[in-house]
Amino acid sequence: MFVRSRLTSVALASILVAGLSACQKQENAADGKGPAERAGQQIDQAAKRAGEELNKVAEKAGKGLQEAGAKLEDKAQEAQKKE
Repeated sequence: MFVRSRLTSVALASILVAGLSACQKQENAADGKGPAERAGQQIDQAAKRAGEELNKVAEKAGKGLQEAGAKLEDKAQEAQKKE
């Protein structure tokens, strides 16, 4: 009887250890991040890149507007001198 209960205890302990180690392996394989968290990180990275590109475009547009404004000023001054 003692051998049987001891064998049962060892079997249960082995199952628990195997179950816990399987959970640990899955967690390590996914770096502890679920699919939603990984998708969220990808969205964040894409939004960051898009923001950087928009900043570049806005900067170029701003420079173009400044140049156009300077040309308009020059033309206005030339027009005033002719009058």
